[in-house]
Amino acid sequence: MREIRKTARTKVDVMGIDEWGGGQHEQSDVLVVTTNDVPGYRVDRVIGEVFGLTVRSRHVGSQIGAGLKSLIGGELKGLTKTLVQTRNQAMERLVEQARARGANAVLMFRFDVTEAADVGTEVCAYGTAVVISPLA
Repeated sequence: MREIRKTARTKVDVMGIDEWGGGQHEQSDVLVVTTNDVPGYRVDRVIGEVFGLTVRSRHVGSQIGAGLKSLIGGELKGLTKTLVQTRNQAMERLVEQARARGANAVLMFRFDVTEAADVGTEVCAYGTAVVISPLA
């Protein structure tokens, strides 16, 4: 699915869902949810906290472009795309850690985003790794 919109200059901007959206792929063997439980499933074993962490810096070109764009207003698409990629990478690392520890689900999934010493953005995806099974 692609969002197409016309700007004031009649230029067409196209952003694919991978550029502005995130989340899990349907084929994942580790379910990640923001809830405390999964309807229709029971928690058989709590493994514990898992997290995925990444720190990204912005390159000079994007900083200059963002500075100019902030003067006239509007979305900073380059920075949006970078943040989506960063969040997705943190989530992938969380899933890898959960899988390595024997989990098939992560409950209470959250993101934490902070500035890292004025050189970049730290994104941490975290939650509780568990083993779940369908209710009988």
